[in-house]
Amino acid sequence: MEVMLLKDVYKLGLAGDVKRVADGYGRNFLIPKGLATLATPGALTQSDRIRTAADEGRARLNQELAAVFEQLNGLQLNFPVKAGETGKLYGSVTTQMISDAILESKGIEVDRSQFDSEPIRTLGVHSMSARLTVDLIPELTVVVHREELPPESAFEQVAEEAEDLGTFTDLQAELEAEEAEKQAEEGEEQTLEGEAQAEGEEEQGDLEDQGGGEDSVVEESEIDAIAPEEEVETDEPS
Repeated sequence: MEVMLLKDVYKLGLAGDVKRVADGYGRNFLIPKGLATLATPGALTQSDRIRTAADEGRARLNQELAAVFEQLNGLQLNFPVKAGETGKLYGSVTTQMISDAILESKGIEVDRSQFDSEPIRTLGVHSMSARLTVDLIPELTVVVHREELPPESAFEQVAEEAEDLGTFTDLQAELEAEEAEKQAEEGEEQTLEGEAQAEGEEEQGDLEDQGGGEDSVVEESEIDAIAPEEEVETDEPS
């Protein structure tokens, strides 16, 4: 179905845009929430007015939240947790926990629905974005570390994983190069074998041609030898 957006919708479009969406998404979410309406000819006549009003409202909101964006963008939040030997958490770090941490550290309220992330269930350094507006999306760093270790331990873990990944990548590239070289050698051997086989077949064909010539000579000689005898028999008186 085609709908016209009445408000900005994250990852879909801006107010006034006409978009094709799944029927269920349009009827069960966008339209009931007042985010869109069916793209009928009558509704489309209002698209310019809706787009102009949305642009003005977006500009005001961006101006109001610019200072909030500056405080949140690049913010690091540390979460000491309990985790198993594999790094899996006994629980998770939820978006509500992140929202509470921002409120505690910065005094800024960010609704948990504004975070573009699933709950974090492993140790490490995680990136997360918060949708203040369509244009203002600050990036936060969420450091999840063992409670008995400092936050720096999570960065050390990331460095070790990157080093292991680099070693694995180098090994994989080396194995692929060896396999390619092996295939090239096999291809060259097959080419040589094919050439040798072709030469053998050519030589065999030449020998068969030569043998066929000798047979024809023998046949002609036999005919010549038989012919005079037939002539002698025809000269005898009857």
